[in-house]
Amino acid sequence: MTYFVYMLETQKGTIYTGITTDVSRRFKEHQEGISKHGAKYTNANKPVKILYTKSYDTKSDAMKEEYRIKQLTRTKKLELIETTRKGDL
Repeated sequence: MTYFVYMLETQKGTIYTGITTDVSRRFKEHQEGISKHGAKYTNANKPVKILYTKSYDTKSDAMKEEYRIKQLTRTKKLELIETTRKGDL
């Protein structure tokens, strides 16, 4: 199974980081507030767009990366997002 680390921008301009097996489904869950698996933050801070996704072969690898990203400053998260976008061009 493939796991994804993702970052979302909220209505307040904050960045939320999480993991999932289906980014589109999870984004919709966050927007609608229908998650069974936590994400209280996005219930109060609705996401408006997906900023970043990266796939991993194992849940363990995805969780390690999620933790690493959550430790970054906002500036470093934005740099990671920008670097990834430039790689897509």
